[in-house]
Amino acid sequence: MKTTADPVRDYLSVVEREASALSVERRQELLADLVEHVEVTLAERPDASISEILTDLGDPRTIAATALAEAGHGSAGAPGAPGAGDAPARRGKVHPLVPLLMLTLSLPFILVFPDQPGPVFGVLFRITGAVLLCTSVHWTAVQKTSGVLLVAVLPSVVFGVANLSGGGPEVGTPALLANLGVFVLMAGAATWLWRTRRA
Repeated sequence: MKTTADPVRDYLSVVEREASALSVERRQELLADLVEHVEVTLAERPDASISEILTDLGDPRTIAATALAEAGHGSAGAPGAPGAGDAPARRGKVHPLVPLLMLTLSLPFILVFPDQPGPVFGVLFRITGAVLLCTSVHWTAVQKTSGVLLVAVLPSVVFGVANLSGGGPEVGTPALLANLGVFVLMAGAATWLWRTRRA
């Protein structure tokens, strides 16, 4: 194998070549995941060398074979082969706008239909949107965690505490402003997620 001064680039080149049967988008996602893994490991273990990290990651051919098998292109490496379980698992392909819309529009749905079934569907939208966001391939783990906290958990906690304590704003302008403030927070977080998504 021809080598360069950059072992990460050599490693990624092998994965890219061996996984050439994958779609361009899927191949880019796989390479981006591998780069992210190397960067995170370097941040967590600054004393580790690149060669150690790549060795821990597994054989690039096995990673490519596993990705091909997951995509339905042949069989994965033999069970127990080095790195056979190290390739990042990919989940369903849902358009990134779907979880963001479900999370953001859950609040207006509850406000527009305050009686049943509004709250039930609003909560279901919020839970489903959070699950779709967490299983999406379009964001990093940090972005997913931040998004779920800002768009799903924080608004739920705020409304839950206000309802249970009876300390929420009275009906009318104060309640409208409070709801509007929470909606702006949710929409802002969703906009941030949309702009930082991976293609």
